[in-house]
This record gives sequence, structure tokens and C-alpha cells, in this order.
Amino acid sequence: MEDFLKKHIQEIINLTDDEFEMAASLFRKQKFRKRQFLIQENQPVKDIYLIEKGFLKSSFIDSTGKEHILQFAAPNWWISDFAAFFKQDLSSVAVDCIENAEVYCISYEDLDLLCTKIPKTEHFFRVKSNFGYIALQQRILSLMSKSAKERYEDFLQQYPGFIDHIPKQLIASYLGVSRETLSRLYS
Repeated sequence: MEDFLKKHIQEIINLTDDEFEMAASLFRKQKFRKRQFLIQENQPVKDIYLIEKGFLKSSFIDSTGKEHILQFAAPNWWISDFAAFFKQDLSSVAVDCIENAEVYCISYEDLDLLCTKIPKTEHFFRVKSNFGYIALQQRILSLMSKSAKERYEDFLQQYPGFIDHIPKQLIASYLGVSRETLSRLYS
């Protein structure tokens, strides 16, 4: 457990052994099966998740029953309904596993405790949040200004190796195109 978590944190900040031991004690490791939900819509969001193994997605179902993919996440990525987590509100999106996954989770209370006890961890989470914000902004701009072909090429560049783990139907949903359109782009 600790090697992955320590390496992940040390990409941004350095912790002493004692600091890391304290930080690691606030995380819980969990395993989830393919198609299992970590978060369901309209439920309280208690944790944010760091992925060690597996691929996950966040999505919502519109009033017609169509699924819209907001984010894919792979090892070394964070995922949750961040708005609901930080506002301590009910979720507006679901998070589930595309394949079996192992994650580290930390609760809102434990995250707050960690940042209070070890202030430099707040820098770590700020940097991670900034990267998430940047990715979200790029995604929105791409959906607003690029063709399906350009969005597909961006997807391949931004998510190398994902194509082998994510069903084509989910990629089509993420790109905002039909499965048939994706097939034409893919060939």
C-alpha cells in the first residue's frame, strides 16, 4: 500500500517518514469489481479516490436515459464527484468501475485533518485540483470548438493506452458521438 501512495505524493511534495506514516493512516484501501459503483447519483459523497489499479468513469444519466461520460480515470488519477465532496452535498454524477479496481480513499474529515496536521499536503491537493480544473476546461473547450475527429485524436493523445481498456460505446459517449461515428473515426 504505502509504496504506491508514497510515490504518488512525492511527485509533488516531500514528507518525512513520520509525516507519511500519519498521512497513510488516514487513507483506506478498497477493491471494487467491474461495474461496481463507488458513488451513485443523489447519494452523499464521503470520499475522494486515488486509483492504484483499474479504470473508472464518472457519468450521469439524463432525463431520456442517455449516459454522458464526464471523465475517465486510470492508475495514478483521482476521481469523485468533487463538487458534492467539497460541498458535502448529494452527488450529481456516478462513479463506477470499467474494470476491477483498487483505490485509496480519504474522507472529507480525514482530508481536512491531514491538511491541518501537515500543511504542505494542502499544496499537494491544490496542485492536483488545479490539474483537474485544467483538464475539465480543456474538455469543455474541445466539445465546444472541435470536430468529432479532432476530439478523437485529442482523446488518443491525452489518454494513451486507454483505448485498450475502455469499451468503444463509452468512448463514443465521452466524445459526444454515436457508436457508428466512432467506428468511422477508428478505422
